Amino acid sequence: MTVGYEAETPFDSIEGSHEYVALLAEALAEARRDVNADIQLADREGAQRRKEALTLVSYHLSKLNLHITTSRRILNDLRILRRLLLAEREGSARVPEVGVFKAGA
Repeated sequence: MTVGYEAETPFDSIEGSHEYVALLAEALAEARRDVNADIQLADREGAQRRKEALTLVSYHLSKLNLHITTSRRILNDLRILRRLLLAEREGSARVPEVGVFKAGA
């Protein structure tokens, strides 16, 4: 008898973590749009120091976006690998090859 496990936090499962990171990516995209609009406003107003500070914020948001994108890819890879391993353990029919290096290739 299998007892169902109910996640208590978004990080209790790979799927939950993947979903959370996707939401974080959306919030990050919105923040980047807002900062870019603020940069344009500061430029129009001639507020050079504010524009420079916002440009630095934009740079850091871009770096964070790169990390979030990488995290989403890693979580997706982990989901795929877990599914493959579970299918193998359960003795399911042949597991399809996904991105596996073949001999002689």
